[in-house]
Amino acid sequence: MRTLILLTTLLIGACSAGPQPIRYGEDACNYCKMTIVDQQHSAEAVTLKGKVYKFDAIECLVHYVSPLDETTFSHLLVANYDNPGVLIDAKTSSYLISPNLPSPMGAFLNAFDDANRSSAVQREMSGELHNWQSLKRTITTRNQIPN
Repeated sequence: MRTLILLTTLLIGACSAGPQPIRYGEDACNYCKMTIVDQQHSAEAVTLKGKVYKFDAIECLVHYVSPLDETTFSHLLVANYDNPGVLIDAKTSSYLISPNLPSPMGAFLNAFDDANRSSAVQREMSGELHNWQSLKRTITTRNQIPN
């Protein structure tokens, strides 16, 4: 009986659909294949089945998930500009595209966990504010990263 409980616990734990730490300098972007080194612009997607996809830039995540059904993902995460390496919910984040804030793939895209903070940075650095939906439309329309 103990063995059955232990096996059940291990199977449930193995199927959890949770984020994984990004190994900066080692993991490759699932979209553009570049090595992920920038903690301020990384991103991650986790499917409901637990498959983890890692990205070197938020724009790579956007291009990867845009043609897919987002309901197949348990997590869509982006790096918080103010806390590099800390991943936050992509769908509730506020985004700033500013020519004064470069990102790895050239979209000048940064994510913030607070809309007031992104507005403050916009006043200082200029640029366009976006939510998740408007960001996806803007990035895919501009097609800044070839498929």
